[in-house]
Amino acid sequence: MVPERFESLSRVLAMQLAVFPEHQDYLERRFAEAKPAAMEFAEELARMIETICGHRLRTVCEDYRWLTQVILEEELYFRRHDRYRLTSFGEALEGIYSNQGYMTRYLNGILASQLWWANHCEVLRFFRDRFIARAPARFSHLEVGPGHGLFLALAAASPNCRSAEGWDVSGASLAGTEGALQTMGFDSSRIVLRRIDIRDEPAGSFDSVAFSEVLEHLEDPQSALRSLYCLLNVGGRIFINAPVNSPAPDHLFLFRTPEEVVNMIAAAGFEVETTLFAPCTGATLDRARRLKLTISAAVIARKSPGNSHV
Repeated sequence: MVPERFESLSRVLAMQLAVFPEHQDYLERRFAEAKPAAMEFAEELARMIETICGHRLRTVCEDYRWLTQVILEEELYFRRHDRYRLTSFGEALEGIYSNQGYMTRYLNGILASQLWWANHCEVLRFFRDRFIARAPARFSHLEVGPGHGLFLALAAASPNCRSAEGWDVSGASLAGTEGALQTMGFDSSRIVLRRIDIRDEPAGSFDSVAFSEVLEHLEDPQSALRSLYCLLNVGGRIFINAPVNSPAPDHLFLFRTPEEVVNMIAAAGFEVETTLFAPCTGATLDRARRLKLTISAAVIARKSPGNSHV
């Protein structure tokens, strides 16, 4: 399915198919469509996942299989009702974020999805190559909602990164992030993890902020963007990624087009630099728009000097 020289990718793929053989056709299409640069990044990502998982790789692959069934149920609900199932953050907090067992399985599945879902992989590469690679010397970095830890790891790995923090409302999420960073050998003195709710308008000052797949989990995403604007230093840059038409058990806010994401970010006072609209595996952007399939909308923006929006 993939060339033998991609050793880590081949091993992780073999494990995934061992526990989820019905996924073979999908995964064959996923990598048949991948360009050389995307394959090289997938190999790098597979190495990171192998390191994070260690002897837990089979469990993570099993949890990915479980996640696909959960997502399918939410997709059916979305198609029948044209909305997401949950309506309040309190529902998600009680049923998911405070449930350590559920959150652990969920995060494991999402970790594997970074490799198996083309849009997730493409967004992660965009983050590394277009956001972190252009960060200034000695930048301070914040990620809100670090989850599986891959985005935070890529930021902290930059030689220009002076310090990094991760904030989350879920103890299980923070534990997963901490474990991932430890297995990858990061110095804990340079990375601080805190249990903080962005809705509480916390104080802070950062040169770089990442906010990936969090907006859709909020009842009032515009308010969260205003908080992030205040946290970002003047001249600082922010990376925001939110999925469009993407039902999941904890998604609340439904973005119907990528432009809705971009416009909301601009309305919060940020100057948009560049965007990436990545459709789900196997779909063109036009087809994804027409059929209301998932599109990852990634935005890189800046807090410009002299902007008095907030």
